[in-house]
Amino acid sequence: MRMNKRQNCLNAIKSSFHQSGYVDWHISPRLSNDSQDESEGEIAVQTAPPELKRPPMYAVVLMNDDYTPMDFVIEILQQYFALNLDQATQVMLTVHYEGKGVAGVYPRDIAETKANQVNNYARSQGHPLLCQIEPKD
Repeated sequence: MRMNKRQNCLNAIKSSFHQSGYVDWHISPRLSNDSQDESEGEIAVQTAPPELKRPPMYAVVLMNDDYTPMDFVIEILQQYFALNLDQATQVMLTVHYEGKGVAGVYPRDIAETKANQVNNYARSQGHPLLCQIEPKD
């Protein structure tokens, strides 16, 4: 009984809004429990999936110098970039012969963190090894 009074009241309000040309979006179009079509008065909204872009990548680059020992560079590459001995040796030789070598490629925040860790560790061990980041093409 109470539900019928409420429904009648809401239907009267709804009817007066529709007659005056106003639509109240707070009142659900489906107020009664009768056998109306389930989709009547409902609006289906489909949202597009968000367009996600990959973050820009940065190369972590070790620069050659005349003072840092080769075995220390290999240690750095294994410790901070998880390279095996062969990979670390290849990068170290590239740094030695070409002046610089890429230790890894990461999103900017990770690349900056790794470069800072390497620079801090090298300084703490008394080596002038320089590690920088460069945008990856």
